[in-house]
Amino acid sequence: MGGTVPRLLTGIVSRVTIDSDPLPATLRWAVRLLRAEAVALGLIAVWLIWSDLTAPTHDLTSALLVTAFAVAGAAALWGLGGALARRRAGGRAPAIVLQLMLLPVGWYMIQGGLGWLGLPLMVLGLAVTGLLVSTPSNRALGFH
Repeated sequence: MGGTVPRLLTGIVSRVTIDSDPLPATLRWAVRLLRAEAVALGLIAVWLIWSDLTAPTHDLTSALLVTAFAVAGAAALWGLGGALARRRAGGRAPAIVLQLMLLPVGWYMIQGGLGWLGLPLMVLGLAVTGLLVSTPSNRALGFH
């Protein structure tokens, strides 16, 4: 009976592929942009914390609420990016909502004379939304 079982050249354990189906480029870029937004908002939150600690405040409660809102937004964007990177379909709708919220923010920035910042924010929101609803992203998240 010796020699009836063929020997594998790779050893006892066959090769294992860790991630045989990588994220499509559209979803990967959406995750990158969401995380970049989270970092940017986190930096704004750090600046707000510094401002809360050093600047004279007229309304401390409002200052702390604005800071907490920025921290929560950064955490939400980072978490949604992570959920989408793990192909959790439930992260797509909240991410789209946050991206569409950039449209009125950008619009009022343009109206207030900050068009150099408002227009790119609107384009960013529409771009990430487009990436999240694209066909490859839908397939990767299980929407057919």
